[in-house]
Amino acid sequence: MRHYELSTPENFLGLAADASDLADSRVVVLPIPYEATVSYGQGTREGPRAIIHASRQVELYDRWRGDEPALMLGIHTLPALAPSAAGPEANVAAIAACAAEYLAAGKHLVGLGGEHTISVGIAQAVAQHYPEFVLVQIDAHADLRDSYEGSRYSHACAARRILDLGATIVQLGIRSVCPEEMALIAADPERITVAFAEDVHAGRHREQLAALVHDRPVFLTIDLDGLDPTLIPATGTPEPGGLSWDQVIEIIGIVATHGRIVAIDCVELAPIPGHHVSEFVAAKLVYQAITRAWAAAPDASR
Repeated sequence: MRHYELSTPENFLGLAADASDLADSRVVVLPIPYEATVSYGQGTREGPRAIIHASRQVELYDRWRGDEPALMLGIHTLPALAPSAAGPEANVAAIAACAAEYLAAGKHLVGLGGEHTISVGIAQAVAQHYPEFVLVQIDAHADLRDSYEGSRYSHACAARRILDLGATIVQLGIRSVCPEEMALIAADPERITVAFAEDVHAGRHREQLAALVHDRPVFLTIDLDGLDPTLIPATGTPEPGGLSWDQVIEIIGIVATHGRIVAIDCVELAPIPGHHVSEFVAAKLVYQAITRAWAAAPDASR
């Protein structure tokens, strides 16, 4: 008989081995502590570790479902992807190669950033398997600049690089744009749809979002500054007037119900020492996204 206790594992949700084994888990969490092009607050490289640490305090039980989705799905946490000194493009390529490996193995992929540039690598991997995918982007910023501060792989260019892959883009919660981005949005309405924050607050996004993702593969990217900074102040570029918890959960539910989510990421957490609210909200949000995306799927049980 064992007369001692072991601490909670330092993996996403603190799952025991029988619920987090790679072979049997349907979901893999990939920490990507990449930060190179942030333009205001620093610290997104610490985001993945903070989210994983906070997630160990998240209850597994989902009272709307009446079960514990993490135990049903199995969620394996991979080692953090080491940043490359070769520059943003090389890092994006490394992210794409790693993500493609797990998508090819039939896993549901969750990336934890890091700055929003990581989404470009995940999108490249998604495009290999689902060329007609839709990017659903919860964000305060459009990220549609072709270049920013001398880099085409800046976090401010993430959606533009994904647009280059041929994706359809649906953005929600946007409240900070530049003239270049507004011109691109106006010029390409077939591929770029924006529900500004005021549209979401007024409920004008629901039917259009459902129609745009209907029966299509979806890569869901959640930039945490899309939420109001009263919920998540620990982000490098906070913007007032953001989305509420309930609005974000509703958006994820619409996408999961009408589309087919094939990958998720959560980016731009810049932890504030001694302040735990932001990382806990982020961790719970990621778990809610996993639950709504995959726990109801026919192949959800291991």
